[in-house]
Amino acid sequence: MQRLDARAADFAAQFDALVNARREADADVSRDVAAIIARVKAEGDAAIADYTQRFDGHDLPWQISLDACAAAYAALEDDLRSALDLAAERIRTYHAKQKPADSDSVDESGVRLGARWRAVDAAGVYVPGGRAAYPSSVLMNAIPARVAGVERLVMVTPTPKGEMNPLVLAAAHIAGVDEVWRIGGAQAIAALAFGTDSIGRVDVITGPGNAWVAEAKRQLYGVVGIDMVAGPSEILVVADGQNNPAWIAADLLSQAEHDPTSQSILITDDAAFADAVAAEVEAQLSELVSAATARASWAANGAIILVSDLIEAAPLIDALAPEHLELAVEDPEPLFNAVRHAGSIFLGRHTPEAVGDYVGGPNHVLPTGRRARFSSGLSVLDFMKRTSFLGCTPAAIQAIGPAAVALAHAEGLPAHARSVQERLTK
Repeated sequence: MQRLDARAADFAAQFDALVNARREADADVSRDVAAIIARVKAEGDAAIADYTQRFDGHDLPWQISLDACAAAYAALEDDLRSALDLAAERIRTYHAKQKPADSDSVDESGVRLGARWRAVDAAGVYVPGGRAAYPSSVLMNAIPARVAGVERLVMVTPTPKGEMNPLVLAAAHIAGVDEVWRIGGAQAIAALAFGTDSIGRVDVITGPGNAWVAEAKRQLYGVVGIDMVAGPSEILVVADGQNNPAWIAADLLSQAEHDPTSQSILITDDAAFADAVAAEVEAQLSELVSAATARASWAANGAIILVSDLIEAAPLIDALAPEHLELAVEDPEPLFNAVRHAGSIFLGRHTPEAVGDYVGGPNHVLPTGRRARFSSGLSVLDFMKRTSFLGCTPAAIQAIGPAAVALAHAEGLPAHARSVQERLTK
């Protein structure tokens, strides 16, 4: 774990190294993924069968019935079923407010113009199933698609040795998934993109995955739409000395336990508090069943940054553009208003990032690797597209047409000019 002091002479260089540190998987997977995609496109189900047996150790059948999903939901313990239902309700309510409105108006020239929004016909949701299985990811990906109005919703998830997590099936039932396929990796992304004899193609693919999944989405963007190319998880906590060190340590470890390449950073203006948090991290690591992963992450990518005043954190935050940003201070508004780049922001001492992973409402599929500088978290809009429209009356084309003719001639496109000119009064 690094310790940085903003007052140190070499802080700028140290911080720049932290910002630009590469935490993606070391293996160059691009060539392997390209080969997998090409084979799935050419061979379809035969390639999927081979890769599924090779990587996950199971054969057909690949599809899980919707009755099995309903049975998994019914079999849940009451408290867990209630928790999933609450999460789904809050996610659905939050995302319903994102649905855009159509526009339709007539301007001063008499031209009718506007836009209408429509959902894609089919969407694919990738749910990780290797290191861990996440029913929350099912809800966060599938519910916005349903809110958008997607007619066909397909879920793919790897199932090592063919064993499916019942919580994932239950979440698929709650979210209204239409098809569940127990395949994963780059081959699952390719199957969704191109379609096979068994699996119909989709228009958009969303959901997190490992380096192979992320690379497959990157290579197939354009064949299908994607949400983003996601990397290792991140959390940045800004906290003053009035916090409970145990709370902040737990917040930092909540992302460290995801993967050894995850990153957890604390910015504080209190050196004694920084020491207390560091000590508490060590104490909590000894109690976590995920300690091996969390310790590797904290040791390789963790950092504590000491500043003179917390308002100094704003430009540091923007440089890091973190996936998750906690502002664990008495009044988070000044920093909240100053920050420009973050995937999702958690305000105040009583808003841990983990509550956003499950029941907060906003989506937990967020940009990583400083991509919050130019992209946003998953939303209803990822499953919709906008179509503009234009309508000219005879009077309207007379009003704006001459300018179009002039611009077409200026660009050396006489047929463009003529298509307008023919409609103008001589």
